[in-house]
Amino acid sequence: MATYLGRLSFLALLIPLTAGLPSQAQVPLVQHARSNDTSISVELFAELEELARIVDISYCVGTAGLGIQKPFQCVSRCGEFEDFELVTTWNTGPLLSDSCGYIAVSHPPSVPRIVLAFRGTYSIANTIVDLSTVPQEYVPYPGDDDDDTDSSDYVDPRIVDEEPSDDTPPPANPPKCENCTVHTGFYSSWLHTRKAILPDLTGAIEKYPNYTLTLVGHSLGGAVAALAGLDFLARGWDPRVTTFGEPRLGNKQLMGYINDRFNITANNDTNKFRRVTHVSDPVPLLPLEEWGYSMHSEEIFISAPSLPPSVADIKYCEGDEDPHCIAGTAADGSSWGIPARFKLWELFFAHRDYFWRLGLCVPGGDPKDWYRKYPKHGGGDGDGDGAGDIEDVTEL
Repeated sequence: MATYLGRLSFLALLIPLTAGLPSQAQVPLVQHARSNDTSISVELFAELEELARIVDISYCVGTAGLGIQKPFQCVSRCGEFEDFELVTTWNTGPLLSDSCGYIAVSHPPSVPRIVLAFRGTYSIANTIVDLSTVPQEYVPYPGDDDDDTDSSDYVDPRIVDEEPSDDTPPPANPPKCENCTVHTGFYSSWLHTRKAILPDLTGAIEKYPNYTLTLVGHSLGGAVAALAGLDFLARGWDPRVTTFGEPRLGNKQLMGYINDRFNITANNDTNKFRRVTHVSDPVPLLPLEEWGYSMHSEEIFISAPSLPPSVADIKYCEGDEDPHCIAGTAADGSSWGIPARFKLWELFFAHRDYFWRLGLCVPGGDPKDWYRKYPKHGGGDGDGDGAGDIEDVTEL
């Protein structure tokens, strides 16, 4: 089984992920949502769409021959974020627990933010299946990041200075997570990432203390972003976390811990963790519930099966596993009688279809479609529909 899924993951690199996308020429502009209490606002729609583009850029990290360079340049969508300044990128390696992403600072006139974008992995099927059968205890991180045990996964590399460094992260002091278990692969991926990013992130927070700490992740990156958010809360930081296609992280106790730590309530406007899912995406349904895995609250569900969605296609969900949202598709047999969680071919399509088809590091991220669909939210200089800026873009 794992070998078969591994081949599927490898094929994701070979199959044109833009295949099957609808023609954008006839797509209407942003529409207002239906007036019901589960609809999201136009403003939230625009925010989520922008975050989808921000996390899409992370796929340039770790891609052969490509990357992100300072000040903030890449062959993908970097040009749409003129006020971004790259702090650093990271790539922990090609193994199942690999993690890639970047840290950037968004300066005014854009919203002032310190952005951490966590890339997904092409081996998501392998990561879930090969490692999910051995969940481990979730232990919130200890407070001593300068412990002598440099080789430990639970501490940062030591910073050898005569005086304490300003880039030393504040100590973590989290409450206990009783009877919590976490997916071993996701946990390992965060521990590797943690070593790589904490010094640079701490320095950015010290330099820009009034900027909002914004975490966004897709796929495996969503799982890592969630665990990172818990760590940062323990350090006294105030992260905002948005994930797209986040898999199940651990058991019900850990999901309750996430809800409590982020103080997720029925007041959607004040919640600081959003978990965006998409109909037919199998990854939020994995690892399997039968293996002891659950979901956490503040799900935002995209019900449109094809791109692009409208505001009316997106709604808030209730509780941890709303039967009217992604959890309700678990037994869906609309495709040859196969439940949604086993439709692994959707790793190439629905799992990547969050406002855009994510996972491509291509020139402009297909900006022609963006300006046709949402001309007033294009992130450009505001001089019309922006079409004149993109006529010469060569698509891969």
